[in-house]
Amino acid sequence: MSKRRAQGAALPLIAMTGLLALAATGAQAQTPESFYKGRTVSIYIGFGGGGSYDFYGHLIARHIGKHIPGNPTVVAQSMPGAGSFKLANWLTSVAPKDGTAMGIVSQAAALEEALGSQGVQYKARDFNWIGRATSVIEIMMTGEKAKAKTLDDAFKGEVMIGGTGPGSPSEGYPKLLNAAAGTKFKIIAGYPASAEVLLAMEKGEVDAAFTSFGSLQAYHQDWLDQKKVNLLVQGTVARTQELPDVPAVGELGKTPEDRRMLQLYASTADIGRSFIAPPGLPTERVATLRAAFDATMNDPDFRAEVTRAKAEFHPLPGADLQKLIEATAQTPPEIIARMKGLLQAAK
Repeated sequence: MSKRRAQGAALPLIAMTGLLALAATGAQAQTPESFYKGRTVSIYIGFGGGGSYDFYGHLIARHIGKHIPGNPTVVAQSMPGAGSFKLANWLTSVAPKDGTAMGIVSQAAALEEALGSQGVQYKARDFNWIGRATSVIEIMMTGEKAKAKTLDDAFKGEVMIGGTGPGSPSEGYPKLLNAAAGTKFKIIAGYPASAEVLLAMEKGEVDAAFTSFGSLQAYHQDWLDQKKVNLLVQGTVARTQELPDVPAVGELGKTPEDRRMLQLYASTADIGRSFIAPPGLPTERVATLRAAFDATMNDPDFRAEVTRAKAEFHPLPGADLQKLIEATAQTPPEIIARMKGLLQAAK
Protein backbone atom coordinates (compact mmCIF):
# COMPACT_ATOMS: atom_id res chain seq x y z
CA MET A 1 0.00 0.00 0.00
CA SER A 2 1.43 3.43 -0.91
CA LYS A 3 2.13 6.02 1.73
CA ARG A 4 -0.65 8.23 0.31
CA ARG A 5 -3.19 5.37 0.39
CA ALA A 6 -2.21 4.52 3.98
CA GLN A 7 -2.70 8.13 5.00
CA GLY A 8 -6.05 8.20 3.24
CA ALA A 9 -7.21 5.07 5.04
CA ALA A 10 -6.19 6.57 8.36
CA LEU A 11 -8.25 9.72 7.86
CA PRO A 12 -11.67 8.17 8.65
CA LEU A 13 -10.23 6.66 11.82
CA ILE A 14 -8.74 9.98 12.84
CA ALA A 15 -12.04 11.71 12.10
CA MET A 16 -13.98 9.16 14.13
CA THR A 17 -11.57 9.52 17.05
CA GLY A 18 -11.94 13.26 16.88
CA LEU A 19 -15.74 13.05 16.94
CA LEU A 20 -15.69 10.73 19.95
CA ALA A 21 -13.33 13.09 21.75
CA LEU A 22 -15.60 16.03 21.02
CA ALA A 23 -18.62 14.09 22.26
CA ALA A 24 -16.82 13.17 25.47
CA THR A 25 -15.71 16.76 25.96
CA GLY A 26 -19.30 17.94 25.41
CA ALA A 27 -20.63 15.50 27.96
CA GLN A 28 -18.05 16.55 30.51
CA ALA A 29 -18.72 20.19 29.82
CA GLN A 30 -22.48 19.86 30.36
CA THR A 31 -23.35 22.17 33.19
CA PRO A 32 -25.88 21.29 35.90
CA GLU A 33 -28.15 24.00 34.52
CA SER A 34 -28.08 22.64 30.98
CA PHE A 35 -28.70 19.10 32.24
CA TYR A 36 -31.64 19.87 34.53
CA LYS A 37 -33.37 22.54 32.43
CA GLY A 38 -36.66 21.17 31.13
CA ARG A 39 -36.32 17.89 33.02
CA THR A 40 -38.42 16.34 35.78
CA VAL A 41 -36.90 15.18 39.06
CA SER A 42 -38.94 12.58 40.95
CA ILE A 43 -38.81 12.16 44.71
CA TYR A 44 -40.11 8.70 45.61
CA ILE A 45 -41.61 8.03 49.03
CA GLY A 46 -41.25 4.53 50.46
CA PHE A 47 -44.42 4.68 52.55
CA GLY A 48 -48.08 5.49 51.92
CA GLY A 49 -49.74 8.83 52.59
CA GLY A 50 -50.45 10.44 55.94
CA GLY A 51 -47.20 9.76 57.78
CA SER A 52 -44.09 11.84 58.31
CA TYR A 53 -42.16 10.26 55.41
CA ASP A 54 -44.95 11.36 53.10
CA PHE A 55 -45.06 14.80 54.71
CA TYR A 56 -41.36 15.50 54.28
CA GLY A 57 -41.25 13.94 50.83
CA HIS A 58 -43.90 16.31 49.51
CA LEU A 59 -42.49 19.24 51.48
CA ILE A 60 -39.05 18.92 49.90
CA ALA A 61 -40.58 18.37 46.46
CA ARG A 62 -42.44 21.67 46.74
CA HIS A 63 -39.31 23.72 47.43
CA ILE A 64 -36.11 22.09 46.18
CA GLY A 65 -36.73 22.68 42.46
CA LYS A 66 -35.89 26.37 42.58
CA HIS A 67 -32.53 25.56 44.15
CA ILE A 68 -31.50 23.02 41.50
CA PRO A 69 -29.75 24.74 38.55
CA GLY A 70 -32.07 24.84 35.57
CA ASN A 71 -35.13 24.78 37.85
CA PRO A 72 -36.50 21.35 36.87
CA THR A 73 -40.02 20.29 37.70
CA VAL A 74 -40.00 18.23 40.91
CA VAL A 75 -42.76 15.74 41.67
CA ALA A 76 -43.35 13.47 44.65
CA GLN A 77 -44.52 9.92 44.03
CA SER A 78 -45.43 7.16 46.48
CA MET A 79 -43.82 3.74 46.17
CA PRO A 80 -44.81 1.96 49.39
CA GLY A 81 -44.06 -1.65 50.16
CA ALA A 82 -42.16 -3.88 52.61
CA GLY A 83 -41.31 -1.07 55.00
CA SER A 84 -39.71 0.89 52.12
CA PHE A 85 -37.46 -2.01 51.01
CA LYS A 86 -39.33 -1.98 47.70
CA LEU A 87 -38.21 1.58 47.00
CA ALA A 88 -34.65 1.08 48.27
CA ASN A 89 -34.24 -1.94 46.01
CA TRP A 90 -35.75 -0.08 43.06
CA LEU A 91 -33.40 2.87 43.53
CA THR A 92 -30.50 0.44 43.49
CA SER A 93 -31.38 -1.58 40.42
CA VAL A 94 -33.92 0.27 38.28
CA ALA A 95 -33.97 4.01 38.93
CA PRO A 96 -32.09 6.32 36.53
CA LYS A 97 -28.57 7.05 37.74
CA ASP A 98 -28.42 10.58 36.38
CA GLY A 99 -29.70 12.74 39.25
CA THR A 100 -33.38 12.76 38.25
CA ALA A 101 -34.49 10.30 40.95
CA MET A 102 -34.32 10.59 44.72
CA GLY A 103 -36.09 8.82 47.53
CA ILE A 104 -36.95 8.85 51.20
CA VAL A 105 -36.77 5.43 52.86
CA SER A 106 -36.96 3.98 56.35
CA GLN A 107 -34.59 5.49 58.87
CA ALA A 108 -33.66 1.89 59.71
CA ALA A 109 -32.59 1.04 56.14
CA ALA A 110 -28.88 0.83 56.99
CA LEU A 111 -29.50 -1.20 60.12
CA GLU A 112 -31.84 -3.61 58.35
CA GLU A 113 -29.14 -4.22 55.76
CA ALA A 114 -26.59 -4.90 58.51
CA LEU A 115 -29.03 -7.37 60.04
CA GLY A 116 -29.41 -9.18 56.74
CA SER A 117 -33.17 -8.67 56.79
CA GLN A 118 -35.16 -10.61 54.21
CA GLY A 119 -35.95 -8.57 51.12
CA VAL A 120 -32.93 -6.25 51.35
CA GLN A 121 -31.21 -6.05 47.96
CA TYR A 122 -29.35 -2.79 48.49
CA LYS A 123 -26.25 -1.52 50.26
CA ALA A 124 -27.04 1.59 52.27
CA ARG A 125 -23.49 2.93 52.17
CA ASP A 126 -23.60 2.82 48.33
CA PHE A 127 -26.52 5.24 48.19
CA ASN A 128 -25.67 8.91 47.79
CA TRP A 129 -27.13 10.45 50.93
CA ILE A 130 -28.35 13.91 49.96
CA GLY A 131 -29.44 15.37 53.28
CA ARG A 132 -31.65 15.04 56.34
CA ALA A 133 -34.71 17.19 56.88
CA THR A 134 -34.93 16.18 60.52
CA SER A 135 -34.02 13.64 63.10
CA VAL A 136 -37.18 12.28 64.67
CA ILE A 137 -38.85 11.51 67.92
CA GLU A 138 -40.96 8.44 67.29
CA ILE A 139 -43.52 7.32 69.81
CA MET A 140 -45.52 4.24 70.61
CA MET A 141 -48.98 5.14 71.86
CA THR A 142 -52.32 3.59 72.66
CA GLY A 143 -55.76 4.95 71.87
CA GLU A 144 -58.43 5.89 74.36
CA LYS A 145 -60.23 2.55 73.82
CA ALA A 146 -57.16 0.49 74.80
CA LYS A 147 -56.75 -1.00 78.27
CA ALA A 148 -53.03 -0.22 78.31
CA LYS A 149 -52.45 3.37 79.39
CA THR A 150 -48.77 3.25 80.33
CA LEU A 151 -45.68 1.29 79.38
CA ASP A 152 -46.04 -0.68 82.62
CA ASP A 153 -49.36 -1.99 81.31
CA ALA A 154 -47.54 -3.41 78.27
CA PHE A 155 -45.51 -5.62 80.62
CA LYS A 156 -48.67 -6.99 82.23
CA GLY A 157 -50.98 -7.79 79.32
CA GLU A 158 -51.08 -8.14 75.54
CA VAL A 159 -51.14 -4.92 73.50
CA MET A 160 -52.03 -5.18 69.81
CA ILE A 161 -50.02 -2.78 67.65
CA GLY A 162 -50.35 -2.18 63.91
CA GLY A 163 -47.31 -2.86 61.72
CA THR A 164 -46.38 -1.31 58.37
CA GLY A 165 -43.75 -3.78 57.19
CA PRO A 166 -40.77 -5.80 58.41
CA GLY A 167 -38.31 -2.99 57.74
CA SER A 168 -40.27 -0.35 59.61
CA PRO A 169 -39.75 0.72 63.24
CA SER A 170 -43.45 0.02 63.81
CA GLU A 171 -42.55 -3.68 63.79
CA GLY A 172 -38.90 -3.52 64.83
CA TYR A 173 -39.48 -1.79 68.15
CA PRO A 174 -42.25 -4.10 69.40
CA LYS A 175 -40.20 -7.19 68.53
CA LEU A 176 -37.09 -5.91 70.27
CA LEU A 177 -38.93 -4.62 73.32
CA ASN A 178 -40.73 -7.93 73.72
CA ALA A 179 -37.50 -9.92 73.56
CA ALA A 180 -35.09 -7.59 75.34
CA ALA A 181 -37.35 -5.84 77.86
CA GLY A 182 -40.27 -8.21 78.42
CA THR A 183 -43.20 -6.30 77.00
CA LYS A 184 -46.18 -8.11 75.46
CA PHE A 185 -46.83 -6.35 72.17
CA LYS A 186 -48.61 -8.34 69.47
CA ILE A 187 -47.95 -7.07 65.97
CA ILE A 188 -50.94 -6.90 63.62
CA ALA A 189 -49.14 -6.68 60.27
CA GLY A 190 -50.32 -5.62 56.83
CA TYR A 191 -51.00 -1.90 57.13
CA PRO A 192 -49.56 0.15 54.22
CA ALA A 193 -48.71 3.23 56.29
CA SER A 194 -48.99 4.77 59.72
CA ALA A 195 -52.11 6.71 58.74
CA GLU A 196 -54.04 3.45 58.38
CA VAL A 197 -52.72 2.22 61.72
CA LEU A 198 -53.81 5.44 63.41
CA LEU A 199 -57.27 5.02 61.95
CA ALA A 200 -57.38 1.41 63.13
CA MET A 201 -56.32 2.52 66.61
CA GLU A 202 -58.99 5.20 66.62
CA LYS A 203 -61.61 2.57 65.72
CA GLY A 204 -60.32 0.17 68.36
CA GLU A 205 -59.19 -2.47 65.84
CA VAL A 206 -55.71 -2.31 67.36
CA ASP A 207 -54.62 -0.94 70.71
CA ALA A 208 -51.46 0.86 69.68
CA ALA A 209 -49.68 2.65 66.87
CA PHE A 210 -46.15 3.84 66.19
CA THR A 211 -45.52 7.17 64.48
CA SER A 212 -43.38 10.27 64.75
CA PHE A 213 -44.23 12.84 67.37
CA GLY A 214 -43.94 15.56 64.73
CA SER A 215 -46.49 13.80 62.53
CA LEU A 216 -48.84 13.45 65.48
CA GLN A 217 -48.54 17.16 66.19
CA ALA A 218 -49.06 18.05 62.54
CA TYR A 219 -52.10 15.87 61.89
CA HIS A 220 -53.64 15.07 65.30
CA GLN A 221 -52.77 17.82 67.77
CA ASP A 222 -56.33 17.52 69.07
CA TRP A 223 -55.57 13.98 70.26
CA LEU A 224 -52.80 15.37 72.42
CA ASP A 225 -54.83 18.36 73.62
CA GLN A 226 -57.83 16.21 74.51
CA LYS A 227 -55.69 13.36 75.90
CA LYS A 228 -57.15 10.85 73.44
CA VAL A 229 -53.84 8.99 73.26
CA ASN A 230 -51.42 7.61 75.82
CA LEU A 231 -47.71 7.98 75.03
CA LEU A 232 -46.05 4.75 76.17
CA VAL A 233 -42.43 5.04 75.01
CA GLN A 234 -40.30 7.15 72.67
CA GLY A 235 -37.93 5.57 70.18
CA THR A 236 -34.84 7.46 71.29
CA VAL A 237 -31.63 6.67 73.14
CA ALA A 238 -32.54 9.05 75.99
CA ARG A 239 -35.57 11.11 76.97
CA THR A 240 -35.95 14.21 74.86
CA GLN A 241 -36.62 17.78 75.90
CA GLU A 242 -39.98 17.60 74.15
CA LEU A 243 -41.14 14.51 76.07
CA PRO A 244 -39.31 14.43 79.40
CA ASP A 245 -41.95 12.28 81.10
CA VAL A 246 -42.13 9.55 78.45
CA PRO A 247 -39.71 6.60 78.90
CA ALA A 248 -37.06 6.17 76.20
CA VAL A 249 -36.29 2.85 74.53
CA GLY A 250 -32.64 3.32 75.45
CA GLU A 251 -33.54 3.11 79.15
CA LEU A 252 -34.98 -0.37 78.84
CA GLY A 253 -33.57 -3.86 78.64
CA LYS A 254 -33.10 -6.76 81.02
CA THR A 255 -29.30 -6.72 80.79
CA PRO A 256 -26.59 -4.21 79.83
CA GLU A 257 -26.23 -6.05 76.51
CA ASP A 258 -29.94 -5.72 75.84
CA ARG A 259 -29.84 -2.01 76.62
CA ARG A 260 -26.88 -1.49 74.30
CA MET A 261 -28.76 -3.28 71.54
CA LEU A 262 -31.90 -1.21 72.11
CA GLN A 263 -29.82 1.96 72.06
CA LEU A 264 -28.32 0.95 68.71
CA TYR A 265 -31.77 0.48 67.23
CA ALA A 266 -32.99 3.76 68.71
CA SER A 267 -30.00 5.56 67.18
CA THR A 268 -31.74 5.25 63.81
CA ALA A 269 -33.70 8.31 64.92
CA ASP A 270 -30.56 10.27 63.99
CA ILE A 271 -31.06 9.17 60.37
CA GLY A 272 -34.63 10.36 60.62
CA ARG A 273 -36.23 11.69 57.48
CA SER A 274 -33.32 11.58 55.08
CA PHE A 275 -33.16 11.70 51.29
CA ILE A 276 -31.06 9.47 49.08
CA ALA A 277 -30.09 9.21 45.44
CA PRO A 278 -29.19 5.96 43.66
CA PRO A 279 -25.67 4.54 43.65
CA GLY A 280 -23.46 5.38 40.71
CA LEU A 281 -24.35 9.05 40.24
CA PRO A 282 -21.65 11.30 38.78
CA THR A 283 -19.86 13.13 41.58
CA GLU A 284 -20.89 16.53 40.28
CA ARG A 285 -24.59 15.54 40.29
CA VAL A 286 -24.33 14.46 43.91
CA ALA A 287 -22.72 17.78 44.78
CA THR A 288 -25.48 19.65 42.91
CA LEU A 289 -28.28 17.82 44.71
CA ARG A 290 -26.63 18.21 48.11
CA ALA A 291 -26.14 21.94 47.55
CA ALA A 292 -29.77 22.28 46.46
CA PHE A 293 -30.95 20.40 49.53
CA ASP A 294 -28.86 22.57 51.88
CA ALA A 295 -30.20 25.70 50.20
CA THR A 296 -33.75 24.40 50.64
CA MET A 297 -33.16 23.97 54.38
CA ASN A 298 -32.38 27.70 54.57
CA ASP A 299 -35.18 28.80 52.24
CA PRO A 300 -37.48 31.26 54.07
CA ASP A 301 -40.59 29.90 52.34
CA PHE A 302 -39.63 26.34 53.25
CA ARG A 303 -38.96 27.27 56.86
CA ALA A 304 -42.25 29.14 57.08
CA GLU A 305 -44.09 26.02 55.96
CA VAL A 306 -42.22 23.92 58.52
CA THR A 307 -43.24 26.39 61.22
CA ARG A 308 -46.89 26.43 60.15
CA ALA A 309 -47.00 22.64 60.19
CA LYS A 310 -45.29 22.53 63.61
CA ALA A 311 -43.00 19.93 62.08
CA GLU A 312 -39.75 18.66 63.54
CA PHE A 313 -36.77 20.34 61.91
CA HIS A 314 -33.21 19.23 62.65
CA PRO A 315 -31.44 19.19 59.25
CA LEU A 316 -28.08 17.62 58.49
CA PRO A 317 -25.93 17.94 55.33
CA GLY A 318 -25.48 14.91 53.12
CA ALA A 319 -21.76 14.47 53.79
CA ASP A 320 -22.36 14.26 57.55
CA LEU A 321 -25.27 11.93 56.99
CA GLN A 322 -23.07 9.64 54.91
CA LYS A 323 -20.74 9.34 57.93
CA LEU A 324 -23.62 8.14 60.13
CA ILE A 325 -24.42 5.46 57.58
CA GLU A 326 -20.78 4.38 57.49
CA ALA A 327 -20.79 4.09 61.29
CA THR A 328 -23.72 1.67 61.15
CA ALA A 329 -21.94 -0.40 58.53
CA GLN A 330 -18.96 -0.66 60.88
CA THR A 331 -20.99 -1.78 63.93
CA PRO A 332 -19.24 -4.63 65.80
CA PRO A 333 -20.63 -7.94 64.55
CA GLU A 334 -21.47 -9.21 68.03
CA ILE A 335 -23.96 -6.38 68.53
CA ILE A 336 -25.56 -7.04 65.17
CA ALA A 337 -25.69 -10.78 65.92
CA ARG A 338 -27.37 -10.09 69.27
CA MET A 339 -30.01 -7.87 67.68
CA LYS A 340 -30.59 -10.24 64.78
CA GLY A 341 -31.06 -13.15 67.14
CA LEU A 342 -33.58 -11.30 69.23
CA LEU A 343 -35.55 -10.12 66.22
CA GLN A 344 -35.73 -13.64 64.83
CA ALA A 345 -36.76 -15.09 68.19
CA ALA A 346 -39.40 -12.46 68.92
CA LYS A 347 -43.03 -13.20 68.09
